Amino acid sequence: MEVQNNLKFILNTIPENVLLVAVSKTKPVKMILDAYNAGHRDFGENKAQEMAAKHEQLPKDIHWHFIGHLQTNKVKYIASYVHLIHAVDSLKLLREINKHAQKNDRIIDFLLEFHIAREESKFGLTLEQAKIIIESEEFSDFKNVRLCGVMGMATFTDDTNQIRKEFRLLKGYFDSLKADYFANSAEFKEISMGMSGDYPIAIEEGATIVRIGSKIFGSRN
Repeated sequence: MEVQNNLKFILNTIPENVLLVAVSKTKPVKMILDAYNAGHRDFGENKAQEMAAKHEQLPKDIHWHFIGHLQTNKVKYIASYVHLIHAVDSLKLLREINKHAQKNDRIIDFLLEFHIAREESKFGLTLEQAKIIIESEEFSDFKNVRLCGVMGMATFTDDTNQIRKEFRLLKGYFDSLKADYFANSAEFKEISMGMSGDYPIAIEEGATIVRIGSKIFGSRN
């Protein structure tokens, strides 16, 4: 019941036009089923094999979001069913996703990950690097992937002004790419930002997807 109550509480705090991805990484299948039985369908994982194992055991109408750093050699584990890959940060990775999507006769939706935080350890592109990918001939040849927006992680800090500034930066990147390349693309609409600690700020700054784990499932195992 606790998972269901937590879920209900969170859903009451976010607008209807914002998608909640329940981050279920490290959590047992039973907990995911609790959320599923409460009507939730979008779950986030950051390890390809763990996600594949859960996909096998759980109902097939779940939308699986891959939210971590995806290695090229792990794409094959998720390509047949993944709903959205949140963190594409290289042409090399995109090439691999396109290849495996083709093998599975699918189009895989993805977001470009941007580095907006102070921490060097976080992954992500600069706006210039993203433009180089989008403008490349290879990118226009990919027929089995679809760019749906942007994703970023704010600095892990109590400084809400800093966090707000970083989310605003990501929204600016989204607006810039939308205007320059995707003005006529209805699919390019997602801004995935905000987690358990900072999602209300992310929503204020334009998030369309928030990724929340500990506030639903309890702290990490």
